[in-house]
Amino acid sequence: MSDTAFLARVREHFIDGNAAVTSIVVAQPCGEVTLEVAPERWHDACRDLRDRFGFELAMDLCGVDYLGYGSDEWETADVSSEGFSRGVEGRGPGRFKWGEEPTGEGATAGRRYAVVLHLLSMQHNQRIRVRCFAADDTLPVVRSVVDLWPGLNWFEREAFDMYGILFEGHPDLRRILTDYGFVGHPFRKDFPLIGNVEVRYDNEKQRVVYEPVTSVEPRVLVPRVIRDDARYGTAAGEARDMRPGSAGRAMRSVPSSTEAKE
Repeated sequence: MSDTAFLARVREHFIDGNAAVTSIVVAQPCGEVTLEVAPERWHDACRDLRDRFGFELAMDLCGVDYLGYGSDEWETADVSSEGFSRGVEGRGPGRFKWGEEPTGEGATAGRRYAVVLHLLSMQHNQRIRVRCFAADDTLPVVRSVVDLWPGLNWFEREAFDMYGILFEGHPDLRRILTDYGFVGHPFRKDFPLIGNVEVRYDNEKQRVVYEPVTSVEPRVLVPRVIRDDARYGTAAGEARDMRPGSAGRAMRSVPSSTEAKE
């Protein structure tokens, strides 16, 4: 089936037929197709993709937090003698200390948490990406599709553990990566980069204790711009020595043992 015919079938069934898909995006130049599905039709759309369109294999499922999506933390307005300033100011998502409230913005109501599913049809040699935004940001809930693709069991558990997305109908929705009693969901944008608690062994209590983070300062994950580095000059010199004819010149520049003795 050609890509054009496939898109025509998808549009006819999901948009013109039952309005389960709210939008279809085709990324260029690769031609990757993304379907955005309404949360109340998530399970129905996934079942149709499996049964009607032959997407028998689920490759991956993950969560996404769109808090702060589209905002820029690079400060480039002020120009100094050394170039543009790369310092990060403000307190965006994740850049705050333990016990403080985040101030991140960017996601609109009902458009913060999403579930992204990647499907493969081996019989038609087609791939597709399906995305669904949870209707409620305070308690994101999406219907589980484990009954359609049993292999997604642990994928949904990981999305629940990392993002706090609840999958309605999941047979065993428990944390899978974090420790027992872990507070919060590490991949959420409003989760502190330094974490909520730190762990240490208390000699007096003879056990592991959890305390608010005091030994770690909030980190800024913006790369530094290094303009003067000796490695660049070394690499340029090595590249010059590797040019044709440069090896002989380099050898002639080194005195022989006889010349050295004289």
